[in-house]
Formats: sequence, structure tokens, C-alpha cells
Amino acid sequence: MELLVVIAIIGVLSTVVFASLGGARAKARDARRLAEFRELEKALALYYLDAGSYPVTGTPSWYGSCPGATAGWGLFDRTTSGANGWVPNLAPTYISVLPLDPRPTNASAHCYIYRSNGAEYMLLAHGTVETHPTAATNPSPRPAYDGDATNCAGNENGYQKTFARYTSGGMCW
Repeated sequence: MELLVVIAIIGVLSTVVFASLGGARAKARDARRLAEFRELEKALALYYLDAGSYPVTGTPSWYGSCPGATAGWGLFDRTTSGANGWVPNLAPTYISVLPLDPRPTNASAHCYIYRSNGAEYMLLAHGTVETHPTAATNPSPRPAYDGDATNCAGNENGYQKTFARYTSGGMCW
């Protein structure tokens, strides 16, 4: 009988430990996303210094690392380097390889995406943020979706669990 009680206690404790590890993993993936975006910003700045513009995707096209993406809303699935990279021509010259989301979902629009007209850009970890349930807790929210009508009036569609990095002219895309 005592052995069964000990086994039950161990089972309850292991359940608690595994549950807390899941939250820590989600926080680590979000920290990785933010770190990768800081590196991408540096690479884009270097590219801009050399070329005088940012890598162009065309307007209103978004390029991403989104398996199964279709061009239905302007999203095209691209590779991680070269002219066909999801940030064209950035890797391997300015960053060794373009990062991929550490935990992509099966949805084609939940991934890293990029858009630029050459003068402005926006990078998104779109729909993949795990530990920031509201825009108020997000350290890098997308302005067009933060509920603040003064930023991008007429473009608020609710918080989409997205990290964003952008130039001032690309913030409302």
C-alpha cells in the first residue's frame, strides 16, 4: 500500500514538472524569435548600406518561410537563402542563413514573413507568438493590429500573436 502511495505522489510531481517545462519551452522559443529578428534587422541594415535599398518583394507581396503558402493574400513560400530567399539576397552574404520559426504550425500563414518596397520593410513572426496573450504584453507588437487606432487607423483586426520589426513607413502594412 505504501508503495502505491509513493508511486502516486511521484506521478503527481512529474506531471507538475512537465507542465512547467512546457511554459519554459514556449518562453525560450519566443526569446529565440526576438533574437533572430534583431539579427535580421542588423543584416537588413548592412544590406541597405551596401545597396541603398532593402531587398524588394514587390507590393503587396509577402515572402515567407511558410510551408504550403499560396499567393491568395500575397504570401509566397520561399527558401532560406539566395535570390529566392524569403528575404531575397540577404543570405548568405549578410546573414549565414535566414531563420525559420522554431515551432511552425501547419497553417500556411503562421511563420516568418517579410515585405518591402525597397524603401521600407516589415518583418513578422506572424501568428506564432506563444507567451504574450495580448498586445499589451508583447514586447514587439505589430502596430496595425495593436488596437491603437492612432497608429494605423482603419487597419485594426485584433491581436494576432505576432512579433514585428519594421521601418516607420512599413508599420501599417
